[in-house]
Amino acid sequence: MDYRPLGRAGMSVSPLCLGAMMFGAFGNADHDDAVRIIHKALDAGINVIDTADGYSAGESEQIIGKALAGGRRANVVIAVKTGLRDGSHPNAGGGSRRWITEAVEGSLRRLQTDWIDLYQFGVPDPATDMDETLGALSDLVHAGKVRSIGSSKLPASAIVEAQWLAERRGHERFRSEQPPYSLLTRAIEYDLLPTCQRYGIGVLAYSPLAGGWLSGKYRKGRDVSGPGSPARLQRFPGRWDATSPANAAKLDAADALGALADEAGLTLIQLAIAFATGHPAVTSTIIGPRTIEHLDGYLAADGIDLSIDVLDRIDQIVPPGVTITVADNMWDVGTQALAPAARRR
Repeated sequence: MDYRPLGRAGMSVSPLCLGAMMFGAFGNADHDDAVRIIHKALDAGINVIDTADGYSAGESEQIIGKALAGGRRANVVIAVKTGLRDGSHPNAGGGSRRWITEAVEGSLRRLQTDWIDLYQFGVPDPATDMDETLGALSDLVHAGKVRSIGSSKLPASAIVEAQWLAERRGHERFRSEQPPYSLLTRAIEYDLLPTCQRYGIGVLAYSPLAGGWLSGKYRKGRDVSGPGSPARLQRFPGRWDATSPANAAKLDAADALGALADEAGLTLIQLAIAFATGHPAVTSTIIGPRTIEHLDGYLAADGIDLSIDVLDRIDQIVPPGVTITVADNMWDVGTQALAPAARRR
């Protein structure tokens, strides 16, 4: 694999990032099988793994710790997200100093490591001053527990604000952003990706298959059954409801994209991954295999460059900057910006 600089963090990462959300009770509960998936990904050249302290209540981190034991840790970039409120107590989650300093210790323990390469503020927290969040994250960098810091699901305006705040207060800067990006979810092309390019911020794009809609199994004439993980289906109710008008529009687009992939001699997964990794602002695309077979399908996309003709055809199906279903942008996570009252309805 070719390796790319992660913004200005001083680290180089593979164009595919192994996402660990599906390791544990949420997806693959077989630890030995999950370890085999991790080892195969590393052997294929992937050198960055993304997880979160909330994935399967920390089980994902435990599996990664097992997989990297015995000398593999030094060559792997571990990216961890924190901030998601799990409901265990009122202060569990968010961007406060209290939570960040507590959460990082738990992640280090479960990962069996002394440091985290990229610690990401994973959910916008309007209840906490960004100055406090950046200050707490900066202290972790100065203590050697974290190498660099990043964000996830922040809008472009918040990214700019955080950069200015870091400069004025002397904090560490966010060196990466993790947004959703796929053939069906293109809103970040409008403002967020250009903003990241201006500030030298690396981008770890997640959900390149749009929650499975670009896996190839959702085509017209077939049942829309949802993901293979019951826990995931329960967590996102309605996401795969075939009677929903929004999902009908996604099915139309996925079917047209699948036909385009067939014409190009590619699988839809290859088309989707090549599209996401091909954007000049995207550093690495997060893949989330639950099985070895899923990983093989993702790895088959490595090194594929889409032609101008194919890219033009994609733009005809889903125009640049357009997301088929607005909720897939995930900008409403942790905020009420899209609530009816905020829209003055």
